[in-house]
Amino acid sequence: MNEKALSSKDKTLAFNIFLILAAIFISSLVVSNLIFQKFFSWNFLGWYNFEISVGILPYPITFLVTDLISEIYGKKKANQVVITGIFASAFSLLIIMMSDAAPATEWSPVGDDVFHKVFGLSALAVFASAMAYLVAQFVDIRIYHFWKVKTKGRHLWLRNNFSTITSQFLDTFSVLFLLCSFGVIEWDLFGILLLNGFLFKLLVALLDTPLLYIFVYWFRAKFNLKAHEEIAL
Repeated sequence: MNEKALSSKDKTLAFNIFLILAAIFISSLVVSNLIFQKFFSWNFLGWYNFEISVGILPYPITFLVTDLISEIYGKKKANQVVITGIFASAFSLLIIMMSDAAPATEWSPVGDDVFHKVFGLSALAVFASAMAYLVAQFVDIRIYHFWKVKTKGRHLWLRNNFSTITSQFLDTFSVLFLLCSFGVIEWDLFGILLLNGFLFKLLVALLDTPLLYIFVYWFRAKFNLKAHEEIAL
């Protein structure tokens, strides 16, 4: 893929947008690890009843963002954001462990037991999620760029869905396998949670394709990019 050099003004704008995308990515990743213990039921058009963790809600956003960064800024920048997300997850884990270890005062609105019940398992969740996420995101970026090169920048829907569907299955399977292995989730729930999680992510992946087209169209119009061009930062 060709890199396009921008004017100083456009480069500043492109860099600021990149920072915003990276912030959305990291926030979605960290929050998903903190809220994972709450599960909810959602009936989709009377066709299927999902029983999934609320932690899965912000997760598809991370794949949309990495696909957008891959498309506009290139594979190297997408990988940098993924690695930054790993460090952010590890740092959040450290803060959670310190907070859980600190004894609550008698007048604290949230006591030790409640805090530990909500956040105590986050350490295992962050580790399991980080390992699964690391594999899934690098697979996503690799497949995305394989099809981008193969199609010479055309057929955006193809690389978006192929990369996301494959990586989301790997992510869902890996994180559930690790959480069940650690005893966070019972093994008898593995099958149904895998099915629910993957179907939900598959649905979101299909629904976010129009959003990716809109964002990519705006970027190309704003920075005068051709289908095979990426912004050089």
